[in-house]
This record gives sequence, structure tokens and C-alpha cells, in this order.
Amino acid sequence: MAKKRSLSWDEQLALLRQRKLAIADEGTCKAFLAAENYYRFAGYARYFQKAPHDDDNDFLPGVTFDQIRALYDADEELRKILSGHLAYAEILLRSHTAYVIAHAYGPRGRYLDSSFYSNTPNMEPTVESLFRDIRRSKERHILRFSTSNENELFAERPIWSAVDAWSFGTLSKCIQRGDTGALANQVADSIGVAQAGFAYRVRTLVYLRNRCAHHSRLWHHSVVDSGPTPANVRRKAKKIAGQFEHRSVLDAIVSLDDIVERRRQATPLLPTLVTRYKRQADLWAGLSAPRSPRDHTP
Repeated sequence: MAKKRSLSWDEQLALLRQRKLAIADEGTCKAFLAAENYYRFAGYARYFQKAPHDDDNDFLPGVTFDQIRALYDADEELRKILSGHLAYAEILLRSHTAYVIAHAYGPRGRYLDSSFYSNTPNMEPTVESLFRDIRRSKERHILRFSTSNENELFAERPIWSAVDAWSFGTLSKCIQRGDTGALANQVADSIGVAQAGFAYRVRTLVYLRNRCAHHSRLWHHSVVDSGPTPANVRRKAKKIAGQFEHRSVLDAIVSLDDIVERRRQATPLLPTLVTRYKRQADLWAGLSAPRSPRDHTP
């Protein structure tokens, strides 16, 4: 495949024109491309082109820049809304994980013992992830336990201090691998959700949070690390939202709601999304039934 050359913003605008995208205001379009990156826009635009897999990059008749930008902006808005609810879930999981470990295994020592975790071959041991996050934290409640003797540093650190130093990904590893898998069931019981597949549901939330944090597209994105949303939870959600696929972003949001609703004063996100977005057919299709774009072939 021939290497593509870099295009100026004027050339990017001209290329969209050449491909028959209707652009009402060229100044607005060029400012958008400069601020947001043509390649990011192309991830949304690809779904409105005739046959990019056959090198026909022309847009379908009647497709407008404003139409695609509206999807882009709605996706950005969704990431912001979703980030807040994912933060609720993360805090809830930190709290219950610390509580379960403190009361079932003791607040110090055991949770930082390598034998407490079932590790995956050829991957960083779980305790090394825990140690690394604690070492790099500059939070006051972490630094107050600092000492020149590292063994003493970790031995005396209570779980309720350490848990807030861990990244969401590290917390997920702790839940999934702690007490050779038994910790996940206890945390699920403490929160009040189903044990089955709970650790994988937490991993899905981490995956979704990372996509939001890195401003990655949610629209028409199939969630690779998809945890098993309980069947009864999914059935209830479909009465509100209609049909959605297993690896869709909506399915992950339904799983998130099931966890977040256990948090005091938290409200489910799905009804808000239905009210705000379901009437936007193109947007809703990409959230409920993701499909891969028909892209260029090598």
C-alpha cells in the first residue's frame, strides 16, 4: 500500500469536498479539523462512505459534515457523562474491597503477600503492581507511612490507605486474583450484586474508563473485554432501552448501572441515555449494535 503524505488543513477540507461530503461552512469545518484531527473524524465518517474497502471513498448521497460532526459531539458528550458514573463505580469498588480484605484477611500484611494472588504466567505479579502504585503515590495519607525500610513500609500499611493509591486497573487485578479468585465473590456479596463473572464485569469497567480517559470512540465500538451482564439485569434494561447486543457499549452501561445503583444517592444512567439519544437513529444504532467499518483492504 502506498504511503500517504501529510495534508494541510486546506487540503483535508478539499479532500472531503472531492469525496462529495456536503459542507455548509468551510471555515467551521477547517477549524474543527484543526482542533480535533482529521483521522479522528475519519473514524466516524467511514460509516457514511460508499465502499472504502473497494477504494470508493465517496460519501453516500446527502451526507453532510454537520451530520457526522453531530455524532462526533454526541460521542464526546457520552464519554463525559459516562466518566462520572465510572468514577462512582470505582470509588464503590475501592471501599468494598478494602472493607472485605480488612475484615476477612486482616487490614495489614496478607493483601501484600504474593501467595495471596493467583498470577498469570509471563505477566507482572499482582503484588508488583500494588507496590508500584503505592511507591509512586504522592498523596499525604500514603506518604505518612513512608519509611526507609521498604519491608516495614508495606508491612505496616493498612488496606484502607493502600487501596486509594492503586489505579483502577490494579484494583481490578486485586479483585480478580485475590485469595485465588475468592475475593471477587466476597466483594460482589458486599456490594450486593451477582457473583458470577463479577471480576470480568469490573475489568469491563476499567476498559470502558480507559477508552473515555483517552477520548476513544464509543460509537460503533465492540467492547472486547466484555464481562457477563446478568441475564435478569439485561432483560430489565431491554424493557427500557429496547434490544442491544452483548458486546455493545449499552450492555456495558447496563452492567455499570447494576453496580452503581448500590451506591448511596447514585441514579442509573440508562434511562437518561434513552431520553437523550434514542431518537437519534444513527447514534443509537452505534451504541446498541456496533459493527466494524468497511475499511480499506491491504
